Amino acid sequence: MATRVPSMELHCPAPLLSGGRGHMSAGLLVPLRLYHSTCILILMLTETETRRSKESEQPKKRAALIRGTVSPPLPVPGSIPRPPYVGTKDVPEIAKEIQMHDKESIVHMRAACELAARVLEYAGTLVKPSVTTDEIDKAVHKMIIDAGAYPSPLGYGGFPKSVCTSVNECMCHGIPDSRELQDGDIINIDVTVYLNGYHGDTSKTFLCGEVDEANKRLVKVTEECLLRGISTCKHGTSFKKIGRRISEHAERHGFGVVECFVGHGVGRVFHSEPIIYHQRNNKPGQMVEGQTFTIEPILSMGSTVCDMWDDGWTAVTTDGSLAAQFEHTILITRTGAEILTKC
Repeated sequence: MATRVPSMELHCPAPLLSGGRGHMSAGLLVPLRLYHSTCILILMLTETETRRSKESEQPKKRAALIRGTVSPPLPVPGSIPRPPYVGTKDVPEIAKEIQMHDKESIVHMRAACELAARVLEYAGTLVKPSVTTDEIDKAVHKMIIDAGAYPSPLGYGGFPKSVCTSVNECMCHGIPDSRELQDGDIINIDVTVYLNGYHGDTSKTFLCGEVDEANKRLVKVTEECLLRGISTCKHGTSFKKIGRRISEHAERHGFGVVECFVGHGVGRVFHSEPIIYHQRNNKPGQMVEGQTFTIEPILSMGSTVCDMWDDGWTAVTTDGSLAAQFEHTILITRTGAEILTKC
């Protein structure tokens, strides 16, 4: 579950310019008129194919996301331990502590993250046209409490549900409701569980029914960005390398990286330092063996600025363009990073 930070000063590289002096090759000679006719025909065919290709890659226009009815929060058995923020309405401050782990606490982190990963994969099997996000919430809630865990989003700063479901232009923190999923939707499901005093946090964007190629590409590239960010991680590496690697890949494919939602330390505390920026930045800090945090980039087809609904949680793109997100909790090792939420 992403946390939000104020805007930051970014390092933006100079735009890259392509091109240069042209040149001609000597070789086969053809009559000038035939040469011109052939060139025009090739140009026309090329333009037609380019136009068709671009048209096939354009996302289909769809109605703006509308909210449905939000049902009451689901009950949790009293025997299941609650995180300390449950029962308060205020969003907790991001803890300053860096969450480090010894062998015993790593065992607990692995257990929480493994459960979160299984719940997320199960939730993904429910994504079908006509299914409501409220139904997904109920199924996720039951699986979590049946495992003796607490759904971390429930009651976090007053969040009323056990999972976040962010559809289409919703960047993150969508509240499950009575809206039915439509054929062609994309939906991010963000699962966090609290098991034996530790949080495991993960999310994935799923395709609902027949999704057009442009939206499939957004989802694919977003997952690639996450994995590229993780690939930079190991003991002693600067945190800023994560944002650089993600930005490079997103920009290569024409997508923007949302800046206002970030990854975070996770463990006994839901949200703590370090803050993980997903775009280019000059923030200090290095990874240390034994620490755990999330990486959770959000990519957008258009605007990377969000509008917040009056529920205080649902963040949507200002221009209605689609957004996708993927998230893993990772453990820093001496030689790399272990993905704890890999199913």
